[in-house]
Amino acid sequence: MMKMIRSITFLVASLGLLLCGAAMTQIVAAAEENWFGGPVYNGEPALEVTAALVKAGGGAEHFSFAKALVSMLGEETVNTEVAKLNKQYGEEDVTNFISGMTFAVKDGLKRATEVGVKLPVPPEDLEGVKLAEALVSAGTVADGTWWSGYLFDKALSHTIHVLVMADIDAKDGHAVDENTHKILNQAMYDVAHALGHKNVKLAPLH
Repeated sequence: MMKMIRSITFLVASLGLLLCGAAMTQIVAAAEENWFGGPVYNGEPALEVTAALVKAGGGAEHFSFAKALVSMLGEETVNTEVAKLNKQYGEEDVTNFISGMTFAVKDGLKRATEVGVKLPVPPEDLEGVKLAEALVSAGTVADGTWWSGYLFDKALSHTIHVLVMADIDAKDGHAVDENTHKILNQAMYDVAHALGHKNVKLAPLH
């Protein structure tokens, strides 16, 4: 009888540990997902790519995401994509997306300076279509999906990304923050396919 009780006790304890382990796995998995979906990137940042993007947009003080897009893809291609996005999301959301990206980059640079991160001089040849392809590569995760959050993590760091999102939420609201991530997912998917990267998948948030 005592042996049976000990066996049952051991079984219950083992089951409890398994359930706790499963719960912990779920908690860790949730912690490793970005606010607006996609995995978190905690590796070394791609600072040369970030520096090249900042340069393409007119430099740190005068950065414009619209200017960076034209620098990478050309005015005709950008106008065509913006017209497509306007039909898909409406002009107001697209305008907020472009201004949101400008703010996100500027605020990210400010936050980076606060923690001592300094951008390197960008490679001379990392511009135009080559830079656009580097951004496609930087935001594409293991399963082939392009995620804005993954790119933002890789641009400076996940910590800085979270700080910038908090700043956007405080300034413009959570919906504007989500809108920026959402439309960037779609826009960069479109860019990837236009550049011939047909294997890149569209994120569920789009």
